[in-house]
Parts: sequence; C-alpha cells; structure tokens
Amino acid sequence: MIRSRTRLTFAMAAAAATAAAALALAGCAGTASTAPTSSSAAVAQTGFPVTIDSALGSTTIEAAPTRIATWGWGATDAVLALGIVPVAIPADDYSGGDDRMPPWISDAVEQIGGDAPTILDSSAEEISVEELLATDPDVLLAPYSGLTQKEFDAVTAAGVPVIAYPEAAWATPWRDVITITGEALGLKDEAAELLTGLDALVSDAADAHPEFAGTSIAYIDDDVDTFYLYLPADARVEILQDLGFVSPASVTALDNAESTFYTTVSYENLDKIDAQVIFTQAEEQSALDEFLSSDRGQLIPAVKKGAVAAMVGAENASAVSPTALTLPWLLPTMTDKLAAAVATAKG
Repeated sequence: MIRSRTRLTFAMAAAAATAAAALALAGCAGTASTAPTSSSAAVAQTGFPVTIDSALGSTTIEAAPTRIATWGWGATDAVLALGIVPVAIPADDYSGGDDRMPPWISDAVEQIGGDAPTILDSSAEEISVEELLATDPDVLLAPYSGLTQKEFDAVTAAGVPVIAYPEAAWATPWRDVITITGEALGLKDEAAELLTGLDALVSDAADAHPEFAGTSIAYIDDDVDTFYLYLPADARVEILQDLGFVSPASVTALDNAESTFYTTVSYENLDKIDAQVIFTQAEEQSALDEFLSSDRGQLIPAVKKGAVAAMVGAENASAVSPTALTLPWLLPTMTDKLAAAVATAKG
C-alpha cells in the first residue's frame, strides 16, 4: 500500500540519516550557523515586537520566544536547524520509532543538547490545547499545518501567540516555513543563511541534471481504493519543479478542488495523466511492483513505459517533503532515481 498525504501529515522524516549529517551537509553550503552546541542561540534574537499575519489571524510576539512549540510539518525541523530545541513537537507515529520522533529529529535534539521536547499526540491530527499549554510555551509555530480557527483561537485566548499558515492549510511553500520560523524567533538572518545553503544544494542538483528542465512529471499515490494526484501547492511537487520539472496540463484538468494539495482520480481517468515521468512512493517494494504491473497502473502512459521514479520504504516516502533537515539527506537519492526515470522517458 502506498500511503496518502492525509496519512503522512505528521510522518515525513528520513530514518536512515542522522540530523547531524543533514546539518553538516547544509553547513557545507554556507549554513554553519545552523548547528550551535546549545539552545542559547535564542540569546541572539532581535527585532521584537514582531507581528505576523496568517489566514487565521494576526499575531504579535512581544519578546524573543525561548519555549517554542511546533505543530504540523517542517516547523520542528526549521527550529532545530536554527539551533533551538522546541519544548513541544507533534508525534510521528508513522516512522518515529518508540520515542515517536524521527531519528534525525532525535539526533538533532541530542546534538544541540538540553531537555528533550514533549511529544504532542497527533494521531487525530487535532492539537490538544490542554496538552500544549502544559508545556508552558511562549509561542506555537504552525506555518504548514492543518490548524483550525477553533484551535488558533483557543491557544491565542490562553495567552500563547500562534503563527499559522499565511493562506491555506497544508499549502505553505517549504522555504516560507523556514522564513516564517526565523521571523518569529528573531533569527531572520540565520534563516536566510540556512535557505541560501539549501537553495544552493537544489540549484547544484538541477545544474547537474539539465535533462530535468522542461520534463513533465506527475506525483501520484495509489492508496488502497483511492488514487491521489498531488498538485503544485504540495511542497513535494514544488521541489520537483525546483529541479526543473513541470506539471502537465492534465494535473490541472483533473483537479476537482477537493483539497489544496491533492486531488483524487478515478481509475477510468488514469490514462489522462500524460506526464513524461511519474514520481511516487511506496512503503514496500512489493506494493510498488503490484501497482506498476496492475491494470490500473498500466493505464498511465509513463508507467507503461517504465518511466517511474519511486521512493520505497516508510522513511524514504516520508522524506520526500522538503524541510530544513530532509532536503540535504534526500536530494542525492531522489535525483538519481529521477535521472533514471527521465532517461527511460526520453530513451
């Protein structure tokens, strides 16, 4: 079975890599400041009070936060990459292991030092305000999440500033997650430096694979009886576009507006997905093989041709969505698989 994004909301992490390795890779690209030895990096925060607008309301942070809680996807990674251990983070019940933390996050916590964060239950994808407030946070960062207006209002009413998504749930570009996090923490320069290094990694990968430029790609997910097609608003599609790929017109044409980041497609319409390359993920190789050889899979022209790049394994599937820590680890494997698929598509 290939997991859908709705099941991976709080589970996107790469278990095989350590956070130390990810930070080191980013550091090689000019982000040495992302790995301080303690959470004392907060001392350098400046520029308060700061007001940040979101789709759920405007928030003013009066002073530099020292007890930071995160929710959703990417914010935890950004805070850690900026050298601070959050006091509370969402649980990862998919690839987080016994401690419900992705290994790269637990490794980053250990590297930075200090107390381990409280793990907030995310099994229902709803934040427990009581559980959150018990950690005594100065701020809740949820710039890429499904936070509701009710949750935003409840946490705000309790006296905790909340930073939600700028426009829509689960639709904030991964770079903006880092920028917003840096602004909220008073670490705008450090966040910009982090992004410079990450952008250099992506740019170098794109330059190394000029064949990606202009090649159409569709990111799909066959999950039990539902077939998902991910839209350009999804951060995983965005990173493919950053590498030079383009979304075919069929993606827009098949969008039924049921979500900001995906649409479902009936099996009889799979032949309309006319991308040159298909990108997907699967928990197990057997599930991927079953889909690729199935009648439904063979309806997609690129699948029939064999022009498929797939990330196999729960951790690999999780890591596709880019963050401050996933991107350095994932990119080499991802580009290798994409290069092979493009060669098949154009061969």
